Formats: sequence, C-alpha cells, structure tokens
Amino acid sequence: MKIKTIKKTLAAKFNAWANSITDERLRKQVMENTIITGGSIVSLLMGEEVNDFDLYFRNRETCLRVAQHYAAFFPGKVSIMDADEMGEPMKGGMCISIRTESDIMYKGDEEASDESPIAAEGKDEKYLPIFMSSNAITLSDKIQIVVRFFGEPEEIHANYDFIHCTCYWKSWDEELVTPERALTSMMSRELIYTGSKYPLCSLIRIRKFIARKWTISAGQMLKMVIQLNELDLLDIKVLRNQLVGVDSAYFAQVLLALQAKGTERVDSAYLSEIIDRIF
Repeated sequence: MKIKTIKKTLAAKFNAWANSITDERLRKQVMENTIITGGSIVSLLMGEEVNDFDLYFRNRETCLRVAQHYAAFFPGKVSIMDADEMGEPMKGGMCISIRTESDIMYKGDEEASDESPIAAEGKDEKYLPIFMSSNAITLSDKIQIVVRFFGEPEEIHANYDFIHCTCYWKSWDEELVTPERALTSMMSRELIYTGSKYPLCSLIRIRKFIARKWTISAGQMLKMVIQLNELDLLDIKVLRNQLVGVDSAYFAQVLLALQAKGTERVDSAYLSEIIDRIF
C-alpha cells in the first residue's frame, strides 16, 4: 500500500474512534496527543489485514483520562493508578487494576456476561471496551489503547522489542514516520531484536511472527535468553511485569490465580499446574 493511502487509512480510523468520544475536552486531548504505532502500520505497508490499531498517548494527562473514561464502563470493578505505584520497571505509565477475571469481558472464545458494556449498550455501537488488562484496553472495531506507557514516539519505542514495529503516525500533524531499518526488516521478513524490558513477552510474541512466515536467527533469540537469565520469573511481580503486552486473556487468568494465592513467590511446579489448567 502506498504511503499516501496508509496515512489516509490511519487518519480515517483514528478520527472515527476519536469522534466516538462524547466528552469534548477528552476528544480534543486525544486529537492532539495520540500516536499509532506497532503492527498495524507494518500490516498496511506489507499489504496484509490489520488485526488492530495500537494507540498510545504522549502525556500523562491524556493517558490517564482515556483510561478513566473506559474504566467507567466497569463501575467498581477496575481502577487506574500510576505504573510507578505498582513498582513497574518503566517510568511514566498507567496500570489498570482488575478485581477478578469475571469483572471484565474477555474477547475471543470467552463468553461475555449479560451485564457487560456490549450487552448493555448494544452490539451495533462502535468502539466499546471488550477486554481490559493491566496493559491495555481493547475496544471493538480493531482499536487497542495501550496505557502502560506514554511519551513521545522515541520514549514509547524504548519499550519495544523488534525494529520493524517502530514506524508511527502522529495525530497532531498526521505525519507518518517510516525508519529505514524498520523497512529493511519488513522487506526481508527478518525479526531484529533491539533489546527490551520485557524479553519474556518478546519470546512469546515470536510464535505469531513465525506463523506469518517471518524468520529469526539463533543469535537474535540468544539476545532474548540472555536478558531472561537476569530475571527471577518465580517472583510474581516480576512475572506480571514481564507479561506486559502479551495479547492473551489466558495469561491474565494465570496472573489472577497466582495473585489469589497471596504470596510474593511461587514454585515452578505450582506455576506449571496453573498454566496447564488454564491453557
């Protein structure tokens, strides 16, 4: 797809979502402070179907207000706090705290409660929250709002793992930025690992790229393993942080089951039992 067409596609999708926000002040904020980056631009550049559009915000106020806006769909069931308060490894971001897994509506094969926003508002209404995790809010109509970190594009990409995902579009000037290294990686369909605060998430994400005919060298995988070796994944807080960005309701259930145990650490046998039961 041509760059000009991609810019129009991103602008149209963004505007459709922004116009669904009835709060005029909040709508103005998102119009001036939203960044679209990640897999959607890769898919458009490569002529593939877009799974969802990942939206980020460049300041705390916009990120917080958007998170609060969608948390209101689940009154008393989710809360928003600064990621720093949760002991997160990054600076600057929000964390969605979920009371129990039954309090949110899972996407995919999970059935929605009759009391969910979708059921209450009607399935024909667009851009309603259908899944919430500590990392992001997934809306209907292919919008995913990432609240775990905010900032300018270079700050957001500091949390990214693969170079091909670093193209981005800016709402305030509708500019599309396509770094040369990202385009080269797409042309060869080769995963280049740039280092990440979340190597476990990156390792899990490899599966979906391989299914799409991407390749990755043993050296790139070794970089992830070296970073993983520095982590204590039996510490529940560390494990939770490392699963940031993993697009699976099942991992959310794993973390909630571990949280219910009421300890800060878990042994590998118990963790394996939980994983086998949920997956």
